Amino acid sequence: MRSMIEVRNLVRDYKITKKREGVSGGLVDLIKPRKDILRAVDDVSFDIDSGELVGYIGANGAGKSTTIKMLTGILTPTSGKVSVGGLVPWKNRLQYTRHIGAVFGQRTQLWWDLAVVESFQLLKKIYEVDETTYNKQMGVFNDLLSINEFLHQPVRKLSLGQRMRCDLAAALLHQPKVLFLDEPTIGLDVVAKDSVRRFLKDIREDQGVTIILTTHDLGDIEQLCKRIIIIDQGVVHFDGLLDSLRRQTGHRVRLTVDLATELHSTELSKLTAGLPVHWETSDGLHHQVEFNRNEVPAAEVIKRLVNALTVSDLHLAEPPIEEIVAQIYRSNSQAKS
Repeated sequence: MRSMIEVRNLVRDYKITKKREGVSGGLVDLIKPRKDILRAVDDVSFDIDSGELVGYIGANGAGKSTTIKMLTGILTPTSGKVSVGGLVPWKNRLQYTRHIGAVFGQRTQLWWDLAVVESFQLLKKIYEVDETTYNKQMGVFNDLLSINEFLHQPVRKLSLGQRMRCDLAAALLHQPKVLFLDEPTIGLDVVAKDSVRRFLKDIREDQGVTIILTTHDLGDIEQLCKRIIIIDQGVVHFDGLLDSLRRQTGHRVRLTVDLATELHSTELSKLTAGLPVHWETSDGLHHQVEFNRNEVPAAEVIKRLVNALTVSDLHLAEPPIEEIVAQIYRSNSQAKS
């Protein structure tokens, strides 16, 4: 069975001009400019099945946005192949745009001075959406995003959270097979982020939309994505399940300990002497210790603490995804040096 998105050996180069110093250097540049090649995406390959929601993450300049621009047909690659639903994005543009939706951060696709509903009506005509489908989709969007309350307001008067909800609805109005999301929760408060995340979960389950999500908010990744692709300096360094990434970077866990009596972490270190654990330096009731479960059982650490102290609460958790991704970047840097 063919994947919804197929990417093979994708490369994108940019020519950049190297400026010489001084007035004389500027004159030479006019006659004989120096060009360098910057490779933004370097031999990237992956498949995404229909209905998958995949997180595509990396630091600034890693190549995320360049990849997405090629997948949406905005950019033509230097080399490589892309097929989305059997179409080549930069070759079959008119046909292709009818099968995809896109939301790019804080850049709205709605008409700034028009009422929201007028923007939807225009998009309905552009995408040739029939009345039945339009009414059905608008009903779904109101149920999941509660957009009816501001449909008749000009887009410019919406809050960022309201506008993002409308942008998501606009991107999905024509029932696309694939949705590209570039920083969809950037700048949103906690409540608005939660609303967007719940909507994406529901719309993927209900309509089977294939979603690629790029974001710096790793909370989005943890809550929405089972699979992630990590790109750094244009190269894919990980492609797999989030749980697999956690296992790959070690079985480190963090134990949070709340005490009934204030104590310095050095006293806790004495209780776990001989065990390969690391206590964060702190003083008071709240303490944290990290260790590898392959090296020491959590039960042994907990037993030593509860046998010697009055413990109010204990919480065992894996490190946040931010730390795991940072570890991947550090490993890559060390491998290159």
